[in-house]
Amino acid sequence: MKYLFWSIIAVAFLLGNSCGARAQTEITLLAPTPMEMLSNLIEGFESSTNNKVEVTFAEDSRDSEPFGTKQLVARGGDFDVSILIAPFAEAVASGNIVPSSATTLARLVLAVTVRKDTPLPDISTPAAVKRMLLAAKFISIVNPSQGNLGDEAMEVFKKLGIADEMQPKIKAVENSALAEAAVAKGETDLFLGPQLSDKLAAGVDVVIVGGLPRGVSTPVDAVGFVSTHAIDPKAAKALLQYLKSPEAEAFYKAAGMLPTH
Repeated sequence: MKYLFWSIIAVAFLLGNSCGARAQTEITLLAPTPMEMLSNLIEGFESSTNNKVEVTFAEDSRDSEPFGTKQLVARGGDFDVSILIAPFAEAVASGNIVPSSATTLARLVLAVTVRKDTPLPDISTPAAVKRMLLAAKFISIVNPSQGNLGDEAMEVFKKLGIADEMQPKIKAVENSALAEAAVAKGETDLFLGPQLSDKLAAGVDVVIVGGLPRGVSTPVDAVGFVSTHAIDPKAAKALLQYLKSPEAEAFYKAAGMLPTH
């Protein structure tokens, strides 16, 4: 009986050590809402490393909104890895992310989305885009206070010299899903937002026409950083490297983003 008792203790000790060796590292990731499709990509990292990634998505705003990714980083949010949409000087200046870890993952493109049952407009040239915008009765954009791509939509109007004409047509909403829904319902004629937006609203009856030409809109960079407060810096760096891997780049391309080279 005594031998059996110590045998059980020994087995329990070995099993405990084995489970500890296989214990998952939980990595916290902060990303902007337009990149919600990252949840699918993260599954590959989790299965290949046995690590768990807890993702928080937030609107990436330029103003003082406390729930923007940049503001959360600047305020010392508890995240191991953060993905920010440029520019992000305030977040870097906060000291909460490692500047040398900056890794450009992909570039987000401003695109035109319309209902599936409407003719696709010509957006091949700045002049064609201008005609399309002026012909529209109402246009959806993400509220500029909620995200950089909303700001970029407003910049498009300025570049084309039609900011005043467009002001009465603008229907600013909180996120891409609501903007797409307005287009699907016929409340607006088109949505000027991220090219990957339809990945966020599966089943919505809209179609992306394509990204705007360079003369009208400049793609914005999505950049990843490791936090200066990362619980496990090695695991955080591994996640960031995965988000830049060939597998990830192919995923971004399929989602409508541009490569970084």
